Amino acid sequence: MKYINFEDINDTVSDEFFMKEALKEAELALRKDEVPIGAVVVHNGRIIGRGHNLTETLNDVTAHAEMQAITAAANYIGAKYLKDCTLYVTIEPCVMCAGATYWAQVSRIVFGARDEKRGYSTINPGIVHPKTTVTGGILEVTCSNLVKVFFQEKRAK
Repeated sequence: MKYINFEDINDTVSDEFFMKEALKEAELALRKDEVPIGAVVVHNGRIIGRGHNLTETLNDVTAHAEMQAITAAANYIGAKYLKDCTLYVTIEPCVMCAGATYWAQVSRIVFGARDEKRGYSTINPGIVHPKTTVTGGILEVTCSNLVKVFFQEKRAK
């Protein structure tokens, strides 16, 4: 796993930088014919967990990008709580993944594009931890287009 130390920059630049890292994970999912969603967990400017969708590969409906990144981060730090960590994910988390961020006590969630149908904010906006801050819309068009094109190509087959 590649760890990146990225400190002393403003939040907008770092949010875009780390969202680009999540997009790299989404590209890995795309190469495996998985829904192209990627995620990274960052602590103190360092990526401590990466993940992309593996639901088809693992035959596991819970193998979402966020779950993979949260598990990798928890294994890296040797603890189940991810306090002072930020989860970057290309698409708004679903209810399951938002619930996992609650239990992991993730301090911040940053997502690219909103998921109008299955995103947690549409179904249950109160599911994230009350101390978790959420920022959406980082590289939104890029994140959204990756998923839209994937499904357009699937429907065309």
